[in-house]
Amino acid sequence: MRIAIAGGGPGGLYFAALMKQLDAAHEVTVFERNAPDDTFGFGVVFSDETLGGIESADTAIYQQMAARFARWTDIDIDFNGHRFTVGGQGFAAMSRKELLHILQERAAELGVTVHYRTPAPDVDTLRASHDLVLAADGVNSRIRTKYADAFGPSLDRRRNKYIWLGTDLVFEAFQFIVKQTDWGTMQIHGYPYSAGGSTFIVEMHEDVWRRAGFDDSSEDTVPRIAEIFAGELKGHRVLTNNSRWINFTTVRNERWHDGNVVLIGDAAHTAHFSIGSGTKLAMEDALALAACLHEQRCVEAALEAYQAERKPVVESTQRAAQASLEWFENIGMYAAQEPAQFCFNLLTRSRRITFENLKERDQEFAARIEADFARSQNQAAVVPAMFQPVRIGPLELKNRVVVSPMDMYSACDGLPNDLHLVHLGSKALGGAGLVMTEMVCVSADGRITPGCTGLWTDEQRDAYRRITEFVHGRTTAKIGLQLGHSGRKGSTRLMWEGMDEPLDEGNWEVVGPSPIPYGVDAHVPREISRSEMDAVVADFVAAARRGVDAGFDLVEIHAAHGYLLSSFLSPLSNRRTDDYGGSLANRLRFPLEVFDAVRAAVPSTMPLTVRISATDWAPDGNTATDAMEIARAFVSHGAAAIDVSSGQVVKDEKPAYGRSYQTPFADLIRHEVAAAAGVKVIAVGAISSHDDVNSILLAGRADLCALGRAHLYNPQWTLQAAAEQEYRGPAAEWPKPFEAGRRKPPSSRTDKIPPRLALLRAGAGNVHVRWVPVG
Repeated sequence: MRIAIAGGGPGGLYFAALMKQLDAAHEVTVFERNAPDDTFGFGVVFSDETLGGIESADTAIYQQMAARFARWTDIDIDFNGHRFTVGGQGFAAMSRKELLHILQERAAELGVTVHYRTPAPDVDTLRASHDLVLAADGVNSRIRTKYADAFGPSLDRRRNKYIWLGTDLVFEAFQFIVKQTDWGTMQIHGYPYSAGGSTFIVEMHEDVWRRAGFDDSSEDTVPRIAEIFAGELKGHRVLTNNSRWINFTTVRNERWHDGNVVLIGDAAHTAHFSIGSGTKLAMEDALALAACLHEQRCVEAALEAYQAERKPVVESTQRAAQASLEWFENIGMYAAQEPAQFCFNLLTRSRRITFENLKERDQEFAARIEADFARSQNQAAVVPAMFQPVRIGPLELKNRVVVSPMDMYSACDGLPNDLHLVHLGSKALGGAGLVMTEMVCVSADGRITPGCTGLWTDEQRDAYRRITEFVHGRTTAKIGLQLGHSGRKGSTRLMWEGMDEPLDEGNWEVVGPSPIPYGVDAHVPREISRSEMDAVVADFVAAARRGVDAGFDLVEIHAAHGYLLSSFLSPLSNRRTDDYGGSLANRLRFPLEVFDAVRAAVPSTMPLTVRISATDWAPDGNTATDAMEIARAFVSHGAAAIDVSSGQVVKDEKPAYGRSYQTPFADLIRHEVAAAAGVKVIAVGAISSHDDVNSILLAGRADLCALGRAHLYNPQWTLQAAAEQEYRGPAAEWPKPFEAGRRKPPSSRTDKIPPRLALLRAGAGNVHVRWVPVG
C-alpha cells in the first residue's frame, strides 16, 4: 500500500510507524513543512487508557515515552490564595519535543520516508498516485478546506484568549491557578512534563485581556504575565516557544473521509486543552485507523470502520470539552463562591467528574463539600445535597427533587382520570419533594392534542382536586400546576401517533404571534388579535383560580418549548410589527401580562414560577444572553423560581444533547440573575442519577433538579436514591406500606458502571484490545 501523509506531527508520524510495523512493504511518505526540531508548546498529557494502547501496539515507542514521563496523582487548585489538593486522579506527561524526537527516530528506523521543510504536494496529485492520503495537517488543514463540501467542517472560534507558555517552576501536580486581578479573572492551566519544566497556559476572557492592555503583537506579554503571577511563579521564569495569543477553535467534521483521503487529529477535531490533549487524540486516531486498515479487506471499508468507531468517542470528548471551555469562559461569575465550592465546581465542570467520583478518590474533600453545603443552607445535618430542604418563595419542600411535567396525552375532554391519579400519585409516593402536572391547558383551543388535560371547567377542577387530596393525604410531597396554551403547536396527534403532526380530522384553528408554522407540515397559525390576547389572559386567570380551588401548592406558567407564550418570546416565531414584536422588551410584553394577571389571581402564599427555553438552538433565535434578560424580567415581576429548559421552539433546531446538557443555562441564570434576588433555579434535561443531582447542587449550578424520564422508569426513584446513599430521614420518608422496601438489596446500585464498561464508555481501549503487534 502506498500512503502519503500531510503533516509530520505526533499523529502523522505515529500512524506512519504503525503501518510500517504492520507490514514493512507499505510505502509510507510523510511531508512535514517544519524542520525536524521545530515544535510548538511544551508538554503533552496522556491518560492511562491511551498509554495502554500505545504499549500494546509498539513497545519500543512506549518504553521510550515511559522513560521520560512525569507522573502525578493530584490536582492542585489555587483560588485567590486559597489552596486545595484533590487526590486520586492519575496523569502522565512529557515534553512535546522529546515525543516528536522519539517518533521521528522510530519512523526512520522502520523505513518511513519523511520530507522535512516540505509542504505536501497538491492533494489531487497525491490521491491519484497513492492508495491512502492522510490529512494530519492541523487545525488550519488545507486538505479539509479544499474538500469542505465532502467533509462538512464546522469551525467554532471561542471568545477566550490564551497563550501557551512554559516555566522552569516544576509543579507537583496538575495546577489550576485562578486569580482575580484589577482587570478581571485570569487563570493558569499548568502541569509538569519533565524534571526541569512545566506547561504554563495563561487564559482569560477577551474583555479581560483587552482591559489588561494585552494585544496580539504585544512585546511585553511575557514580562507582564511574569509580573501578574509573580507570587505563584516564586521567582521562576516564564518561557516561550513560538508562543502567541490565540482564540481556541473547536473543529468538527460531519465526515472524516472522502474517497481515499482521511482526516486525523486537529484536522478532524479539536477538544479544549482544559480537558483534552490534541496530541493524545491524534495518536488515538492513528492507532484506531491503523487497526481498521489491518482488519478490513479494503481501504474504503477501513475508513468507514474508522469513522464509525472513532467519531462517537471523539464527539463524547468534545461534549465534555465544550462544557469545560464554556465554564472557563464564564469563570468570572463564580468569583463570589466560597473557595471549596469553587474548587468542586471547577473539578466537575465537564460533567464527567461527579461528586461520587471525587468521594471515591478523596473522601476528606468530599465530606468538606457536603458539610459546607449544609452550612450554606443553614442546616445542621450533613446529608446528601438532594435531601436538604428548600423553599420556593413561601413553599417549603422536603427535598430538592422535582418530578418534571410530562404530558400523558390520556385525558378525555380535558378531564384528568385514573391514569393521572396513578401517575402523579405514584411519583409523590416515590419520595420527590415536588410533583408537577403535565401542561394543563387553559382552554379547549389551547390544547396540544385531544388527550391533554385542562382547567377550563369546574368538572376538571374537581377531578384535579381528587389528585391533590391523594398527594396531600398519603404523602409529604407538594404538587404543582403547570398552566399553558399550545399556540401554534396545538391541534396535533397524540405523541405515539405522530408527535407534532396535525390531526387527520377534528382539527381546531391555532393561533400564534405571527402566521409562521412550527414546521414544514405543521398548521399555519392565525396571527392572534389584541382582543384574543385579552381572552387568553382571562383563560389563564380562570384556570389559575380553579387550580387554587383544586388544592395545588404552586403554579407554574409554561413559557417554554414553543407554545403560545414561548412563541411570543422567540424572534423565530414572533415577527409582529406592533408593540408585541420586534425588540425583546416588546416580545416579553404579552407573557408578562399573563404572568402579572395570574400573580394577582392567586394568593400571595402560593409561589408562582415560570418555565423558559434558555436557547432556541437555532440561528437568529434566542440565546443564553436573551434568556438572562427574560429571566430577569420574570424575576422583577415576582417569579419565585425559574425552571430552565431549552428548545422545541422550531422544528429544525439542533440541540447539543449530552449529560445534563441544559444545566449550564440554569447555572448562568442562577449566578447572573436569580440568586441575588433570592429566586430559586430549577435545572432540567438529561439528569438521570442521584450523583448528577448532588453534583449540580453542590457546585451551585441550580437549587433544585427536575427529572422526567427517570421517574417514568422508576416512580420510586427518590426513595431508591435514598437507599443507595444510605440516607434515612424526613426528606425521603417511606410511606408506611412501603417500609419493607427501604433496605437496599444487594447489588441494587444503578449508577455504578463495571470497570470494563466504564473503559468502553470513556472511549478508551475499544480499538486497543484488538491490536495484534507484528514483529
